[in-house]
Amino acid sequence: MMEALRGLGYSTATALADIIDNSIASGAGTVDLTFSWNGKNSRVLIEDDGRGMSADELDSAMRLGDRNPLDRRAENDLGRFGLGLKTASFSQCRRLTVASAGPNGLQCLRWDLDVLAASKQNDWQLLEGPDDSAAELVADFGARRPNGTLVVWEVLDRIVTDGYRDQDFLDLICQVERHLAMVFHRYLEGARPQLRIRIADKSIAPWDPFMSGHPAKPWHSPAASFPAMPGVEVECHVLPHKDRLSKKEEESARGPEGWTAQQGFYVYRNKRLLVAGGWLGLGQGRGWTQDEAHRLARIRLDIPNSADAAWKIDIRKSTARPPVEIRQWLAKLADETRTRARRTFASRGYVPRTRSGEQVSQVWQSQKFSGGMRYRIDTDHPAVRAVLDDAKGLTPQVLAMLRVIEETVPVQRIWIDTAENRETPRTGFAGEPPAAILEVLTVMYRNMVLLKGMSPEHARKRLLLTEPFQNHPELVASLPDDPRELEKKQ
Repeated sequence: MMEALRGLGYSTATALADIIDNSIASGAGTVDLTFSWNGKNSRVLIEDDGRGMSADELDSAMRLGDRNPLDRRAENDLGRFGLGLKTASFSQCRRLTVASAGPNGLQCLRWDLDVLAASKQNDWQLLEGPDDSAAELVADFGARRPNGTLVVWEVLDRIVTDGYRDQDFLDLICQVERHLAMVFHRYLEGARPQLRIRIADKSIAPWDPFMSGHPAKPWHSPAASFPAMPGVEVECHVLPHKDRLSKKEEESARGPEGWTAQQGFYVYRNKRLLVAGGWLGLGQGRGWTQDEAHRLARIRLDIPNSADAAWKIDIRKSTARPPVEIRQWLAKLADETRTRARRTFASRGYVPRTRSGEQVSQVWQSQKFSGGMRYRIDTDHPAVRAVLDDAKGLTPQVLAMLRVIEETVPVQRIWIDTAENRETPRTGFAGEPPAAILEVLTVMYRNMVLLKGMSPEHARKRLLLTEPFQNHPELVASLPDDPRELEKKQ
């Protein structure tokens, strides 16, 4: 059984999160992680300043399944099965030592899977005291801590495998940091956080999936509760398009797994993140998939720990399935969020209105009909209308050309490129030098003033309401009252 429990599918990061759950339950304010590289003799230490355990409590904590998952628990309890400490540790190491300073002073027990494997007796040999390799660590811990708990992982056979190098160990530390910053971000946030997690004495900064308070966020909903399930609360968010973010903000907001994988529901129990993204099997047919178009949609979903069984929370605290009675309500909220996120993604984050609320004239218009969706060029767009008005006898050919363009928009090619490259095609003069934009602006401005008879002021205002020039107000403002001056400059 001990060997079989090693295969539950923990990563090092998820295993450490399970250990930290116990630290939080014990009232710890600080958890220190130490990764010591020494080849096959490498080890990982988790130390907290919680209230520690008595001799009986430590004995119970080290036994498999000592708690009944059906028992009523305290509201702030992050465990359920009474297995996390052991299964998480065994998934990474063969020797687990736990020392705790509590009401009975310093206590220490350990499991050693190699000792169990070598034993000819058919019993559970929970060993007292540390192995010689950890004796000095435990003694130092007891001398420094009047209360708290130390967990030591040794014989890291699931981490330090053949060919594993010190750089791999450093990369692992980075993965752990990113994961813990996400899972416990609500504990780590604020000027006076509830918890500090440190690696090599450096505090982990929280990662907020929802970019709370960012001024470019196009939408988030008020918190909503499901009346039939007390303690269940949902808050929907649409993140800013990456074009509205700095490079540093964009890299941070994408999360440990990337924009596409991080979309969907974020399920929390007592502020501890269980599920980071995914659509929980909701949606028509086989359910919604995580795709590029909905990458900006993230939904916070809080559940109480009394709902573990109903939501089918697993031992690793990594999956959740909504009960039947709440699925339709969740799907409705998610559908609205996905629709808004898709709109923001498709428009590159720019709402087609000015700050004063005036509508911006767009070249492309989408039209829904019984057969689906199609895209048409707006012939009233100033750039298009100017050509049509001057075309005279060529008008039929120009209109035919526009129709061919409409009927051959490379939608599939654009979609494939976007999905494969994780990059939105560049439009709106993105990345173009000001001179290139001004060249097009000049043609349109001269047409409006010299040929259409608009006043310079009206022409500039019209351009500010025309896509894509609404994004370049400084260039529009630089246009002189007399367009002929532009010819002299050229």
